[in-house]
Amino acid sequence: MRRGFWAWLWILAGALYFVVPLAATLQFSLQARRGELSLLAYQNVLASPAFTASFIFSLQTALITIAASTLLLIPTAYVIHVAAPRLRTVVDVIVVLPFVIPPVVLVFGLARTYVRTPLTDSHLGLHVLLVAGYIVLSLPYMYRAIDTGMRAIAIRQLAEAAQSLGAGSWLIMTRIIMPNIVPSLISGGFITFAIVMGEFTIAALLAQPAFGPYMSLLASSKVYEPSALTVISLLLTWGSIVIIQLLGRRAGGVGRTGGA
Repeated sequence: MRRGFWAWLWILAGALYFVVPLAATLQFSLQARRGELSLLAYQNVLASPAFTASFIFSLQTALITIAASTLLLIPTAYVIHVAAPRLRTVVDVIVVLPFVIPPVVLVFGLARTYVRTPLTDSHLGLHVLLVAGYIVLSLPYMYRAIDTGMRAIAIRQLAEAAQSLGAGSWLIMTRIIMPNIVPSLISGGFITFAIVMGEFTIAALLAQPAFGPYMSLLASSKVYEPSALTVISLLLTWGSIVIIQLLGRRAGGVGRTGGA
């Protein structure tokens, strides 16, 4: 009885820790008009061309990063699981490097390495560098998600069975592996989405019109709009979590049906 009481007490304390600051932020964002609650700050944010442009830019960058990471890491994880398990230790060390290398070091390394090349002398090249930086930042999450998904479906046995029936590597990855790890891809993809949408350092130092630098600029020049933008960002994050759950359950249901 006492154990249950303390468990619920800590759950309540944790909930208040998150809810109270959020409620205060929401209340402050509604006080743009003196003496009344209004959505003026939200209207100002959503009506701003800079908000739309930065959000679309980061959204496109996030989708490109997710696609590039998927195309890069699925074959890598497949080779490690099937053909070269001894490389797992090396890859495990590589994928955790973004945790110990600060983004500012990463972006300066990219800029110095490719200085006076098309990658730094054009807007397209800088965008490519931005995507490359985000791929590195999302590497631990995307790789772990894909690796966990492949472990859950016994990828080695599936690959050997498909090869015995004459399937090639491309057919195995596109028709067998990817449909079975969709929930893992969705989880890794939305974590990558959250990283790209909120990242500031790399985008700012590469002078890219991303959502993170826009949020920082707005916070330094406005009063109520930053709070409104914070609430909007939280809603986008929660919406992504809901989508993860729905798509993951749907993909899991389709996979079980197909397996049956």
